[in-house]
Amino acid sequence: MGPAKGPDRSDNESVERPSVRTFPADLPPAFVEKRRKPRIQEKPTAPPLPPKLGDYEHLLGKSGIEELRYLAQGLRGKSIKVVHAPSLENHSGEMLSRSISLLTELEVVANFEAMVEDPEFRKVAHMIRRTLEGDAGYLAKEAKDLYLQRGDRFRERSRFNEDVVVVHDPEPLSLVRGKTSKNQYWVWRCHIDLANPNEEIWNFLRPLVEAHNAAVFSAQVFAYPLSIPEYLFYPCIDPLSERNKQLEPSYIQQVCDEFGIDRSRPVITQVSSFERNKDPLGVIAAYRLAKKYVDCQLVLVGSIGTEGAAESDVMAEVMDAAGRDPDILVVNLPAWSATEINAIQSASRIIVQKSSREGFGTTVTEALWKGKPVIASAVGGIPNQIIHKITGALVHSVEGFAYQIRYLLTHQELAEQLGKNGREHVQENFLLTSDVKRWLLLFQTLLHLSRG
Repeated sequence: MGPAKGPDRSDNESVERPSVRTFPADLPPAFVEKRRKPRIQEKPTAPPLPPKLGDYEHLLGKSGIEELRYLAQGLRGKSIKVVHAPSLENHSGEMLSRSISLLTELEVVANFEAMVEDPEFRKVAHMIRRTLEGDAGYLAKEAKDLYLQRGDRFRERSRFNEDVVVVHDPEPLSLVRGKTSKNQYWVWRCHIDLANPNEEIWNFLRPLVEAHNAAVFSAQVFAYPLSIPEYLFYPCIDPLSERNKQLEPSYIQQVCDEFGIDRSRPVITQVSSFERNKDPLGVIAAYRLAKKYVDCQLVLVGSIGTEGAAESDVMAEVMDAAGRDPDILVVNLPAWSATEINAIQSASRIIVQKSSREGFGTTVTEALWKGKPVIASAVGGIPNQIIHKITGALVHSVEGFAYQIRYLLTHQELAEQLGKNGREHVQENFLLTSDVKRWLLLFQTLLHLSRG
């Protein structure tokens, strides 16, 4: 499978993104125009069909494909139900859909069902998510009753006759109350950080969690001691998705030209939503410290997501901090601009992730997959991906980021080796096919136990 060209950008519509930035008067007008109003696709294009198992053969080899087929054979005649909430984060939802597609091709009967939500339930679920990650909050008895009742209502409308039921995150947890057969196995897939949950909320949910037969977490630091078996399944990326596929060099150059990125000079990039816990202001500070010693440009690619007004405020602060510096590009890209994000990452010399709080951090995974040296904060699931000085650099401060940027820009051989090691680390642990393999093994384990 050769490099992809990306979408035909001549068909894309442009969106005017207002900016508060000003630029030095001696800059070319065309450059200023691109920096103020980069050409951005207004509407999402139809998503491509998910890849087939054979499309991954160049990554897994024939033996890797046959291994998946072999593991799937033992599940013939068995059925799986996967339940998630519509609010499941975009990346996790996309990977779940692609996993189900591969399981179906492997002739594993897997039903994919979204839990019905209404505004009241969504509000309660949002509170539960935040408090499970340690935020302050209180759930009144009426809210707890509503949470359980919505689960009962959904269970009554859906059939749960499958051999294994997998529920994702807190929303469908209460469905396990309908479990009636000892030969049916329930698994809770937790994508959030459960290391320090709000005690009052956790006391309410823990009996529901422990009514499952197993729990699956994304990183060791996210887990909580439970009375049921716990498993570690790293989140994954699809190497063949629009955000991660190999692009033609000409397309990468075209995107850089349209955004005013000078590829003749080093590009430092962070891809993250405009949230305070992603610390884009700290990235700018680190860039400015590094630039005292090495020439470079900074690209901050983000989006205005669920936080809405709060993220808009952060983006305005970022624009103000960027000021008149012509070497800082701040761009708000919608979620469907996956190929453009891919191109910008591919054109970067170094990719950073300066989070003060993080989940697993799949933007780090994507950067590693592209063979880029990555400098990132040692928080959340990032240390599972970055082994310091082997697959990247872990740091704890603005000064640490600046030092590593300076060092890697002046030690190209080391930077290339980190990028190579990082890509191999992703191939071994964090690709979609690895995730499918883990689920096949878990299903085998559970169903073997059921035969006593």
